[in-house]
Formats: sequence, C-alpha cells, structure tokens
Amino acid sequence: DAGWYPCYDANHERKWPVTGSWEPDPERFPNGLKPVSDHAEGKGADLLIWFEPERVRPGTRLDVERPEWLLRVEGAENRLLNMGIPACRQWLTDHVCGLIQDNGIKIYWGDGAQIIPPTDGWIADDIAAAVSDRLDPVGPPIEPTPALDTLIDDYVAMVTGLVGGPNATRSELRIAATAMHGVGAPLLHRCLTDAGFTSVATVPQQNEPDPDFPTIPFPNPEEPGATDLLLALAAATDAHVAFANDPDADRLAMGIPTPEGGWRMLTGDELGALFAAGLMARRTSTATPLLVTTVVSSQLLAAIAAEAGAEFYETLTGFKWLCRPGFEHPELDQVLAYEESIGYAVGGLCDKDGISAAVVMADLVRWWQAQGLTPQDVLDDLARRHGAHVTNNFSLRISGPGWSARLAAIAASVVADPPTSLAGIDVARLDQPADDVIRLFMANGDRVVIRPSGTEPKLKCYCEAVEPVADSEQPEAARTRARARTATFRAELEARLGLS
Repeated sequence: DAGWYPCYDANHERKWPVTGSWEPDPERFPNGLKPVSDHAEGKGADLLIWFEPERVRPGTRLDVERPEWLLRVEGAENRLLNMGIPACRQWLTDHVCGLIQDNGIKIYWGDGAQIIPPTDGWIADDIAAAVSDRLDPVGPPIEPTPALDTLIDDYVAMVTGLVGGPNATRSELRIAATAMHGVGAPLLHRCLTDAGFTSVATVPQQNEPDPDFPTIPFPNPEEPGATDLLLALAAATDAHVAFANDPDADRLAMGIPTPEGGWRMLTGDELGALFAAGLMARRTSTATPLLVTTVVSSQLLAAIAAEAGAEFYETLTGFKWLCRPGFEHPELDQVLAYEESIGYAVGGLCDKDGISAAVVMADLVRWWQAQGLTPQDVLDDLARRHGAHVTNNFSLRISGPGWSARLAAIAASVVADPPTSLAGIDVARLDQPADDVIRLFMANGDRVVIRPSGTEPKLKCYCEAVEPVADSEQPEAARTRARARTATFRAELEARLGLS
C-alpha cells in the first residue's frame, strides 16, 4: 500500500501517509522493487503495489518540473495530471509500463501457469515497442470480458470432483479452520460442505477480510503466533484437524493433535509427505504417477516416489517451475506438486491452491480415520520406512554496508572451498541447481542447502537430517536425534561463515 514511494514532508521527514512521487523511494529501495517482487515470488507470494498516478502532491517532481501538465482547483491541495495533453499522457504510459517492467509483475499465460523465459521477454519487448513511438494504444479499445457467472460453481465442482463428489459420512470429521482475515472463508466453507464436510468451526475473529490483520502478528500461517486462535478453537471443539489458509487462500497450513493432548502445526514438508503418502495409496489410475517438489524441500518425497514407482522431479522454487514437469510430460499423471513454504497443487493443477488442498487433505484424514489412523500415525509409518526426516530452516544475517557483495563472496567461498564435514559427517558431494543455490549432501543422507537472499542481508539455510528408526524405538526418538544434528549444522555454519 502507501509507503513504497518517497514519503517526506516539507522538512524531509519520512511520514508514510504523505503521498509522494509514483516511483520507488531511492533511499529505501535503491534497486527498485524488483528484489522485493523476486523475494515474494521465492516465498510463493504475490507483490501488489497501490498507487494513483494521476494524483500529484505539491512539491513533488511533477509539480516542480511540469506544472503546465497539472489541473488545479482552488482550495484543493492535490493536483491532477491533465491526460488531454499528449506529452503528459505519453509520460504516464511510459512511467506505468516502466514500473511493470522494472519492478516485476506476475503474469499468467494461457496454460494457466506463471510465465517463464522467454515469454516474459516477449511481453516486455512488446510493451517497449508499443510505447516507444506512439501516443495511443495499438488497435481499437477493447472492453474487458467479465468472468462467466458459472465460474465459482465450476470451481466448486472441480474441487469436489477431486474427492469423488459429496459423501455424507464425511460429516463425522470435525474441522477447525481460519481464513486469517483474508478472502478464503466463504469459498472454503462452500467447498467443504458441498463435499460433505459439514462439521466445520471457523475462527470468528478472522472470518471477514481485514487488511489490518488485527488478531495476528503477521498474516502468514508459518509465523509464530499466527495460528494461536485456530489451535485454541481446535482444542475447544475437539476437532480432528485444523486448517489455516493464508489471506489470499492459495496456501495451506495444517494443525494436528499431539499424543500429549495438545496441538501443533505441521511443517510444509510434513504436510507434503502426508499428501504424497495418502494420494499415492488411494490412486487408481494406471498412468505413471508424477511427484514434484523443489530443490530446497525435503528429500522424503523422493523416497516416497521411489517406493511407489512414481516419476520424481525437483525444480527451482516457485510454481512457475513446479508445474513444468507436468507440462513437459503430459503422459504422466501429476499427483502432487509442492514446495516447503506450504504451497500445494493436488491433481493436475498447475498452481498452488489452498482451498482444494484443504478439501483433499480433509478427505485423506477421514480415510485414515476410518482405518483407525491419525496423520501422526502416517508420519510415524513414513519415518519407520524411510527414516525420520527433520528439517530446520533459518537465516544467518550479515550487517553493514555492501552486504549483497559480501553474501555473494561467502557463497562463492563455499563453492570454492566446501566443508569436508558437518556435525562429524563427511560431505559426499556438492551441487548447484542454480547459481545462487548450493547444496551439500552428506554421506549419511543428510543435506544442507544455502542461498543468499537477493533482497535482505541474510543467508538462507535449509538443513535436513535423516535418522533411521530402530525396530525397538518410537519414531520420536529418532526425530530427537535428527533435531540435535540440525542444530549442530547451524552452529557449525555460523562458526565457519562468521554469521549468526
């Protein structure tokens, strides 16, 4: 919202409500907003900026440099750009197109997926060509085409079709859910009830959209404290499962009861493993199944795929890449594509969707329930078969000027002189699926991934320990050993790299 542009009063004191020039603030965003949009995309999020390019405040660049372009009304503080002046209209066209091109706008192609090279380049070239020597848009004006009235009905039918249509027995599953002050509550409730999940309790304080997000510290289900109200509701209603959609409902987090009588939120990788295990166990298609995840997500999906005879692919982060194996291999049946930052595409979807994922997971939980199993039982079984996979993701921060170059130098030093061991375990090999992604594979199956942030002064680290479960022990004992090892990985990385 407001605040990404220069916001200074007459004394050059920053006050965000002061409308400024419609360009990124060079003091806070010296490289523009592109690094911010890239970071958002890497986290599976969208970047939306708010601006009114026709409004001009006194003392801003256009007011000073182009007063002849401005319309004024006596007694009104703001001015308006006069679009009837060709040079003014051309400037505004160039300015808006430049913001789109320079700062990164997410665009979907006709296949329903986010664009990747070279399509993004074609669009940028066409924008530049269209505004380079013309004052008016190319071609006649085009009226927008409204979505069909049946769009929502078609979506709900698609979602319920993923679970085989309605089933009255699903009402026995008690669900707690939250929309986190976002837009997902009505559609999630309709999809669940149409599928037969009628025992749904929602967090009342978080049902309606509210851009201030008053009851949560940050509108992300992964953040500490964000799901406190959800888990309290789940406990109070004796729910079997708890679902949290992020505010735009394209991601899904899940909470489950603990053996000790409390509740806990699953990691994105744990939920991904549950999806894979359940969907692979229930599928009836004779086509070869396809499972896809990212280069920083858990290695457990690869083990599940190998055991089930599924094709397995790893991609760079973001669903514009995760959907590509399915596009490139239409003969395969895409069962699941997921990334550890709680983004899931079930079935043949080509982008993450938190609502369809919630309905499908509710059906899996109900299916396990009918067999006397809980999601924790399924996770324990996976640990016994493939080892306890424990992930520990964190960031190591760097301070002072020149942090971007220093981070790049640190990453280059790891490639040039990689550690020979971590936590007393030999490093078997190093690979780089991208220039800014470095993966260290341990001799025992553990893995450490590091990559510099492009937008913040920190090095992102993804540690995974894989601990065998002995025949005579509970999986939690193996997880405890694995957690201790990931803590050692962190301590040794901090010491080696000089970061914390």
